[in-house]
Amino acid sequence: MSIDELLKEARSIWGDDKLSLDEILIRQGVTIGDLHRLARDHDEGQPLDEDELKKEMGNVIFSTIRWCDDLGYTPEECIESAKKAQAKYHQDRF
Repeated sequence: MSIDELLKEARSIWGDDKLSLDEILIRQGVTIGDLHRLARDHDEGQPLDEDELKKEMGNVIFSTIRWCDDLGYTPEECIESAKKAQAKYHQDRF
């Protein structure tokens, strides 16, 4: 599946209403909180819920594609910017 296909599917689920940066960060915080709870529970000796982890990682990816669009960016340009920043960070650090 392509990024364009994922965006179209996300819009078919959520519609064309755009979220603001504040609204996106609130929702992103929920997903990150869910990931934190999985990590904490695992650190405290509980078995890692692999299905829940996969779902939350998917939420990060799938939602972020829509949120890029909400803010007027293409997901591809955001990905390219991140790739450059990560490569620079790695090069500078290592």
